[in-house]
Amino acid sequence: MQSKIRKMAECSMLVALATVLSVLKLVEMPYGGSITFASMLPIVIMSYRHGCGWGLISGLLYGVIQQLLGLNSLSYFTTWYSILAVILLDYVLAFTVLGFAGAFRKKAATQSHAMILGSLLACLLRYVLHTVAGCTVWAGLSIPTEAALIYSIGYNATYMLPETIILLITAAYLSSMLDFNRNIPTRVHMESGSRAGLVCQALSGLAAVAGITVATVLIFPHMQDAETGDFILHGLSSVNWTATIIALGAGVISSLALYLVARKINRAG
Repeated sequence: MQSKIRKMAECSMLVALATVLSVLKLVEMPYGGSITFASMLPIVIMSYRHGCGWGLISGLLYGVIQQLLGLNSLSYFTTWYSILAVILLDYVLAFTVLGFAGAFRKKAATQSHAMILGSLLACLLRYVLHTVAGCTVWAGLSIPTEAALIYSIGYNATYMLPETIILLITAAYLSSMLDFNRNIPTRVHMESGSRAGLVCQALSGLAAVAGITVATVLIFPHMQDAETGDFILHGLSSVNWTATIIALGAGVISSLALYLVARKINRAG
């Protein structure tokens, strides 16, 4: 009984933390979707620590809260079945599937591998559901009717790709620093050299994310007509390509440099 109460309390706290992180947005896309401070990570941790059952419950609660925070999105629809489809695909199911992040907890060789693979699976499932919602219920609204599937795949990737990268980096870092298999997560002992290498690897990933995020913000708003929602390739001509190339180049170069430093530190250790 005490164990169940403890899990319920932990579930409540982690869902609350995920909600707070979802509000702290790094980038908010102009037509829906955002890049956050690893807002999915608390659900991943819950699923890894206590299994997919608790993870799915946590994801469901998180999805309901996200729907309540995004009630204004329902104002675009006039039929009950389109409203129901958006609620299910873009919120309830899209966030509930994050609970599958614990699928590898007893299958992977290490805790880090389990959390990374689980995070990747969860993000992929969420991406698929957002894409399905985009090319069905959102087609003709924020997504053009023609080539709706291709557009939905591209649009949802613009925020889900950076969101996934951030989640993988934070999951890898925390799982190497804390032992989540204990009742109370404890710090993993690590040599100073290994810790420095890990920090450089994390910074390498963040540099890549920063470059991708800035480029996304500079490019994507020009690819959709703000009034009609039509997909417009000719809008690419108005993109500030100089700033975009500089942002991408700086991100790639910084990421590569930090990665090489991390490899050197790890080899020396």
